[in-house]
Amino acid sequence: MGRAAARVVIVSPCRDEEATLQQTIDCMRAQTHRPEQWVIVDDGSKDRTPAILAEAVEEIPWLRVVRRPDRGSRKLGGGVMDAFYAGLEAADADYDFIAKMDVDLEFSPRYLEQILEYFERDPRLAGASGKVYRREGDRLVEEFMIDDMVAGQFKLYRREAFERIGGFVREVMWDGIDFHRARMAGYKTASLPDPELRILHLRLMGSSEGNVYRGRLRWGRGQWFMGSAFPYVFASGVFRMRERPHMIGGLFIILGYLLAALRRERRYPDRAFRRELRRWQYARLAALVRDRGPR
Repeated sequence: MGRAAARVVIVSPCRDEEATLQQTIDCMRAQTHRPEQWVIVDDGSKDRTPAILAEAVEEIPWLRVVRRPDRGSRKLGGGVMDAFYAGLEAADADYDFIAKMDVDLEFSPRYLEQILEYFERDPRLAGASGKVYRREGDRLVEEFMIDDMVAGQFKLYRREAFERIGGFVREVMWDGIDFHRARMAGYKTASLPDPELRILHLRLMGSSEGNVYRGRLRWGRGQWFMGSAFPYVFASGVFRMRERPHMIGGLFIILGYLLAALRRERRYPDRAFRRELRRWQYARLAALVRDRGPR
């Protein structure tokens, strides 16, 4: 199947996104490879989001809007996935690729066309995205992610691979668990450093609740749930101290993990997954020590 024939369905959960929604709509409308369908799930917005969507759906024939009742607050992780699956169930177009995409993004008009070329060249590629950047003053700063992972802001999956790994779990670490399940199933995933695939994130990662510190605590709790080893989380927290909010953001990741451990919060129930995750993490740590050792 050539990329020109590749059918893409995109699902976008959103809630109170009036500040960025129109920019994302404009980027998607400009795509050289248009999706078969784009389903935006309004998860109980109370700002101008419904009005923006009402105008867009009149102008874009392949856009569909699903509205869900207001829960009273954001429900991150599981709530995002509840909205995603509500959108997927509402989609009435067949597809070869499925994407979960946020609506606080800007990206190139050739984004879909270009990323489908990578899928066409590599049949083992299960999921992919570009690299994510944010504006800091007059410069762009990359949001660090290892090359094997796919950005949670715009995940595009080959349908057969998505279904084989069981889709996304309805938990806060859905966008880490999918990567490892794909890896365990023998697939490849990637965030690609292609300039045509650059994703501009219009909001600081982990700040969707309006409080980036709470987001970092949630990040640490999510690592506990997923089954991560503490040395890996500690190293990750130290590494993230160089990002905004400097120092304290990384500390809150570590603190979130420790609080979840002390409370004996529940963990992802697949023990084989957790064992493989920790094996992978210790291998990454060992490689890091080896690469930085004396030459």
